[in-house]
Amino acid sequence: MEKVIQHRDINECAVELPGSKSYTHRLLIATALSDGLCHLKNPLKSEDTAYTKAALSAMGIVIEEIENDLIIYGKGGDFNPYDTPIYLGNSGTSMRLLTSVGVLGKGRYIFTGTQRLQQRPIINLIEGLRQIEAEAICVNNCPPIEVTGGTVKGGRMYLRCGVSSQFLSSVLLIAPYLIEGLEIYVVEGPVSKPYVDITVEVMEKMGIHVERDGYNYFKILPGWKYRSGLYDVEPDASQASYFWAAAAITGGTVKATGLKKNSNQGDIKFADVLQKMGCRVEENHSGIEVTGGNLKGITVDMANMPDVVPTLAVVAAFAKGDTVVTGVSHLKEKESNRLMAPVNELRKMGIAAEFSGDTLKVTGGSPKGADIKTYDDHRMAMSFAVAGLRTQGVNILDAECVNKSFPNFWEVFEKLC
Repeated sequence: MEKVIQHRDINECAVELPGSKSYTHRLLIATALSDGLCHLKNPLKSEDTAYTKAALSAMGIVIEEIENDLIIYGKGGDFNPYDTPIYLGNSGTSMRLLTSVGVLGKGRYIFTGTQRLQQRPIINLIEGLRQIEAEAICVNNCPPIEVTGGTVKGGRMYLRCGVSSQFLSSVLLIAPYLIEGLEIYVVEGPVSKPYVDITVEVMEKMGIHVERDGYNYFKILPGWKYRSGLYDVEPDASQASYFWAAAAITGGTVKATGLKKNSNQGDIKFADVLQKMGCRVEENHSGIEVTGGNLKGITVDMANMPDVVPTLAVVAAFAKGDTVVTGVSHLKEKESNRLMAPVNELRKMGIAAEFSGDTLKVTGGSPKGADIKTYDDHRMAMSFAVAGLRTQGVNILDAECVNKSFPNFWEVFEKLC
């Protein structure tokens, strides 16, 4: 499916966002590990979260849909055997989090996915699990993964998280169910620190005590159990970035309803980045509002906001001067190479852009229309859609890839007026 973006002005509007993808994945797993019935309100229903949900169902967790909510019947860490390979599409989050979950199950589990997912390194997680006597293997440092469930001792782990913080989140989530609990020493990274905070928040909200020293050391004693109950999923700050970006480049005003600046979602701070570029940002009881202004290039470390780097790259194309983004070398291992892909597409639009090491540089100018390749990456499609609001002739190829995280994105985007 191709999507031609209509050039338009934005005056003042509000958008309702789906539930956070990060919270939904973690809550699905934590509720599956819980001691009974859990009610999950406002979960994200997308391709990625559907893979996690289907995998848990295959492993014996009963999950019911009631209107927009989910009812999950936790089994306290008891998972059924499942001999058929479990397909996870291109959901790196599902792959990383479920790999550790498999350690708690019975028999052998095989987790696989798309060709791109099979190129995304996971060996650091596998090596960590082996340190606590779990049986896990991968192919050429990447998925497919084979995990043999059983009684896992736990103990001490030295974990490298320079590629992904999800390796840390993965082992944290299962730690209460290991015989000796778990002590984790982070010896590299973690990148994307706010996602670790989200994991710890979910665990503590559901009754697990996590002892920590910043991002270097974590300890979870055995015997804690995730509590059943009612849990809300807050709106997705990553998805808000596209609508705030739309306000930024058009001079309009867009409010993302339901979001608060004190959220643990790292991408909530994208509004602050836009403020530094010249936008006005206001928070009130109903959400966070961004109004566009005279945009200027900035230098900014986005190590804790990697998912919104493509969005920032598009905004930078309309700003005066250079925007230099640092701390983003790990973006090469995302759904697409999120350093190369934005550079390629911005150059098509006549914008000077380059990347080297952990740095991305975009020089603002006057973008022209182009057919935008998405690289089967939802964030590329949504980011470059924003450019079409100010530039005639922007055509998003393979636009259906937004289903990965925001199935009704085009419907919500079309309401911008």
